[in-house]
Amino acid sequence: MAKRRAADSLEDFTAADSPASKRARVDDEANDLVPTNGAASNGYMMPLRPQDRDKIDILGAADVEHAELEEAGATPTAAMDGDEEEAALTAPIRQEAPEEGYTDLYLDTIDRGVLDFDFEKLCSVTLSNINVYACLVCGKYYQGRGPKSQAYFHALEIGHHIYVNMETKKIYVLPEGYEVKSKSLDDIKFVVDPRLSPAEVSILDKEQKQAWDLLGRRYIPGFVGMNNIKANDYFNVVIHALAHVVPLRNFLMLEDLSKRPQLAQRFSILVRKIWNPRAFKSHVSPHELLQEIALRSSKRYTLTEQSDPVDFLSWFLNNLHLALGGSKTKPNSSIVQKVFQGSLKIESQQITARADAGDRLRFEDAAVQTEISRYLVLTLDLPPAPLFQDALDKNIIPQVPLTGILSKYDGIRAQERLNTRVRYRLLHPLPPYLLFHIKRFSRNKFVSERNPTIVTFPVRSLDMSPYVEPNPKLYPPGEPVWYDLVANITHEAVRVRDDSVEGEQESKVWRVQLRDRSREEWWEVQDLFVERERAETLFTKESYVQVWERRKRSKGKGKA
Repeated sequence: MAKRRAADSLEDFTAADSPASKRARVDDEANDLVPTNGAASNGYMMPLRPQDRDKIDILGAADVEHAELEEAGATPTAAMDGDEEEAALTAPIRQEAPEEGYTDLYLDTIDRGVLDFDFEKLCSVTLSNINVYACLVCGKYYQGRGPKSQAYFHALEIGHHIYVNMETKKIYVLPEGYEVKSKSLDDIKFVVDPRLSPAEVSILDKEQKQAWDLLGRRYIPGFVGMNNIKANDYFNVVIHALAHVVPLRNFLMLEDLSKRPQLAQRFSILVRKIWNPRAFKSHVSPHELLQEIALRSSKRYTLTEQSDPVDFLSWFLNNLHLALGGSKTKPNSSIVQKVFQGSLKIESQQITARADAGDRLRFEDAAVQTEISRYLVLTLDLPPAPLFQDALDKNIIPQVPLTGILSKYDGIRAQERLNTRVRYRLLHPLPPYLLFHIKRFSRNKFVSERNPTIVTFPVRSLDMSPYVEPNPKLYPPGEPVWYDLVANITHEAVRVRDDSVEGEQESKVWRVQLRDRSREEWWEVQDLFVERERAETLFTKESYVQVWERRKRSKGKGKA
């Protein structure tokens, strides 16, 4: 449109193509307002838009409002209730499936090198263990995947879009919210919760299998390092030894323990990760199980303070027995008791002093009191270490054979316990696995002492028949009962220099020696270090806990 010259008047310069002049809002205001459906009683009026004037004759006043709300993307019910602000903030629509051609979107951002599912499943923001997701880009845990969840905010703020549910093992893309069903992610789902088939479990001790982690390091499933977070080496050796008890291992790997307490579930997951043939790393971390044990034991066993492996083993077996549905009174009510529990006969007599006999102490001829007790761990006492060393052999450490300290259970030799003379004898049937505790530490009111005596033992063919009371109904008399060594927990005392007044202190180092049945080799595991060991030199270290497996009887002689 041409400009108006100064000489022309404003009224005469109105062009044909000029837009209509604006009228005041007060002019005919009543004609531009229509009542809403929900405001008939309170007189609320909604201004009518110019483009909707032609709709009045067809739709009516109430239908105009409904059309306007649909164009705005809000629900008319919320507006009619007076919740206009809430209607404007409705939840976004979640996708049920990716768009066509975008099925592999964001999968290239996954970093398997930072994924570590061994830690406790807690949200890194809320510290909640409910509905936890792991980010597959940075490896952190977040709670939920809804529009107001921590994982949803992490996807929007940081730009990490792939998450796995730690319980269902389903993988989702956020913020879109659809599930990814790509076969390329099956390895991640397997590492989150390793599951082997019964056929794969049956050949664990037969097939000489090797595996490689993401860094190309070779490892043998079942013989992997375990992270020592601070001072939990006592825990690592016990878990490794139990993970090689075949019936217990197979039960934990194949049974569904989802409805059992957390102690049984987390121990099962750790055992399956130890035997995982497709792990991303060649070591595991016991952090998740340790946190549960610290909670259940009232912080008696933690990852920051070292404890005694035998004390922990006894506590753990009893609590695992209860977690697997075992009874406190009924024997063999769980897999733990079926594998380790046996019976023991205890004979006792009172010791009295008789002056007429000329002896200070004399055993009375009273009747022997007999008691039948059950055990999970057998304690073996070492002979006292000599006070004075030989001048010629002053550097020789005392030695004793394992059969010598097992004579405690032959039913002939007696031991004095306070004012009682006691004899022990094992009873048939012997359990499939025997746990020996070689007692090395003793404590009095002043100091704790360690017995450094070396115990020599055979790796194969330990005959337990001399220490079992014959029972022809259960086992043929005179036939040997052979046991083979499975695991051996050793102790080493290390001098640690201290700047305190004491000068030096003695630190304890725990290791475990494990037998590889498929190769007939021995491996020694100390935290993250796994080294091959010679079977001929196993006894040269201070044995503390031993696990022995009963050998199956040859065909034609029945069952042991």
